Amino acid sequence: MAEVTAYSLIGIYGGTFDPVHYGHLRIAEELTGILRLSHLFFLPAGQPRLRDTPIVPGAHRVAMLHEAIRGNAMFSVDDREIKRSGETYSVESLQEIRQEYQAKYKAGKHIALCFIIGADAFIRLPHWHRWRELFELCHLIIVNRPGSALLNNLSDLPDELKAACQTHQAVTVEELKNLPCGHIFTTPTTLLDISSTKIRSLIASGKSARYLLPEAVLDYIDKHNFYAGEK
Repeated sequence: MAEVTAYSLIGIYGGTFDPVHYGHLRIAEELTGILRLSHLFFLPAGQPRLRDTPIVPGAHRVAMLHEAIRGNAMFSVDDREIKRSGETYSVESLQEIRQEYQAKYKAGKHIALCFIIGADAFIRLPHWHRWRELFELCHLIIVNRPGSALLNNLSDLPDELKAACQTHQAVTVEELKNLPCGHIFTTPTTLLDISSTKIRSLIASGKSARYLLPEAVLDYIDKHNFYAGEK
């Protein structure tokens, strides 16, 4: 019997991070342990197609992420989408990252990318650009978010996603480690009812957002007067 290749799992956590907060960071921390990730990259969006343009420019959102993860050797920031002009697509970023790892480890270390998205975003997956290609590039890690249900009931999903879940669903982390891509894995994480929208609203109204995000990030926001007066 041929020996099964064990893949090292790399987390890719996409989002606008406008701003990054403890909800994001706690999900990243828990998934690092649950999936036994070798590393996790935060991938801030540049100009997302299906969401409003972020309020804070990309370079500053990258800087806030660096402040938030300072001192954590397991976390890094990948700013490729910030540097890309025009609309940014997850499938293109994952394709680039996968190619880079393949070139870096032509022989020896085997890498599997784990793309982390919330259950609310996953339900909209058929609207994503070239969404079916994601299964050829990574595993999809679906996490719950405050106000959204984890995907326990497949009957609630659109037909396209229902079929994808039935074909690609993995139950254990070991299954993820046995293939370079193609699985859907759902896992609960601690629900911190914090959102970037809530933080922006508090700051815009002159109220305190302390303890919802790292102090260094809040200091950065204050220094640059971000979100003040935003509606």
